Amino acid sequence: MIEPLKVLIVEDEALLAMELESLVEDAGHSVVGWATSLAEAKDMVDSTRADIAFVDIHLTDGPTGVDVAEYIGDRKNSMVVFMTANPKRIPDHFAGAIGVIAKPYTMNGFTSALRYLQEGVRRPPPTSERPAGFTLSPAFETVWAPAT
Repeated sequence: MIEPLKVLIVEDEALLAMELESLVEDAGHSVVGWATSLAEAKDMVDSTRADIAFVDIHLTDGPTGVDVAEYIGDRKNSMVVFMTANPKRIPDHFAGAIGVIAKPYTMNGFTSALRYLQEGVRRPPPTSERPAGFTLSPAFETVWAPAT
């Protein structure tokens, strides 16, 4: 059995954050907290330890999700996965994020992406096929390339 993930949720829409928290916990992982702005996210990053951070691009203080990803990346303490309906807002270098899950996502699609990410964090590279709806950043394409 693979060790469960500790997850940070950075999402300004409370219903979406609660739904994500429920999906993460139903899959056997734990949520260490959630933030709705850049300042809250920085506080959470500095005070908790997460394996994965699901980060929306647009937060209560504007399109600061990219700043959150870069802040997390500078600390190298979590992997970032963007969750957004506007993937075009993600810079080409993905701001250090491992990938993106496009909104709207399905429960099944999110759960598959979570399993894939768990494999990649705990026993890299993932052995599962990359799920539809999850786009891997160019920097991780070679690192997490499917085994042949």
